[in-house]
Amino acid sequence: MFRWFWILLLFSFLLATKAEANVIQTDKPYSYEVLKDDLVRLKNTYNENIQIKTIGTTHFGRNIYAVKLGEGKKNILFIGAHHGREWLTSVILMKMLQTYTAAYQNHLSIGAYQTDVLNEVSIWVIPMLNPDGVSIQQNKINMFPSEHQNRLMFMNEGWDHYIRWKANGMGVDLNRQYPAGWEKIQQKPNRPSYQFYKGKAPMEAEEVVALTNFVEEIQPIAALSYHTAGREIFWRYKNGDHLNRDRILAKKVAKLTGYKLAKPPKKAIGGGFTDWFITTYHRPAMTIEISYLVGDRNPPLTVFKEEWKRNKYVGMMIATEAKKFME
Repeated sequence: MFRWFWILLLFSFLLATKAEANVIQTDKPYSYEVLKDDLVRLKNTYNENIQIKTIGTTHFGRNIYAVKLGEGKKNILFIGAHHGREWLTSVILMKMLQTYTAAYQNHLSIGAYQTDVLNEVSIWVIPMLNPDGVSIQQNKINMFPSEHQNRLMFMNEGWDHYIRWKANGMGVDLNRQYPAGWEKIQQKPNRPSYQFYKGKAPMEAEEVVALTNFVEEIQPIAALSYHTAGREIFWRYKNGDHLNRDRILAKKVAKLTGYKLAKPPKKAIGGGFTDWFITTYHRPAMTIEISYLVGDRNPPLTVFKEEWKRNKYVGMMIATEAKKFME
């Protein structure tokens, strides 16, 4: 009888572990609809340990979600899918959330990192900042108003396939929208486009307004923005007196992931989220480019396993290091 009790207990544990492992879908293109389904499953599985909120909406009414893990009064922030064709970053961040939440709930470590650090430093994740752009890139054009569909094709240079799409739903490149050197960015193209259009003014895109307002609200002590591709890390932009601190943290992330540290030109233009965060809050921030170079398209799902292996511990390492900023 006693033996059967332990067998049943082990079987229940294995079922629970399998269920946890299947919370996040990693075997198909990661759409806005998949994200919403995964957030529901994440909340149902780990109800007491995570908080999900909407920080804003896109021009076409899609929600921009933020997820909090931990009880810490200090925060760090991770952002995915600034760009439509970079939805693989959403998969990485959602997998990170699920893995960390399962460990935190069960008082387990993540590799060498103790999850009790989340009692002091919370992790906030915005998995998909640009759901309009992701939907366009995945050729879901029929989900947009009919009158706008012609505009999208015009912005896409007449192509009827949108695999290159990088911008938001209005043809604005969100990572050229931040007011840190925005005016120095060449206005090419000079109109809404599938990529590179910086807009008429900084912070005009609704997604960027939502994000910058949220950053001001939670005051993260460090921030990471995930992009594709190139397997490199950008961390330096007018870091001032904090150059050495930020370099040390970037080197630790590079060692952990195997990505190289990028060497931007001395007269780097800016306009990106990382540039704005560093110059506004004087705290460390990084842009992490996952995947090998793939050109103007999304990285294939086949690269997920390798990129997850490289990034599995990044969130816990940043939380652990950020705790030192508090001391």
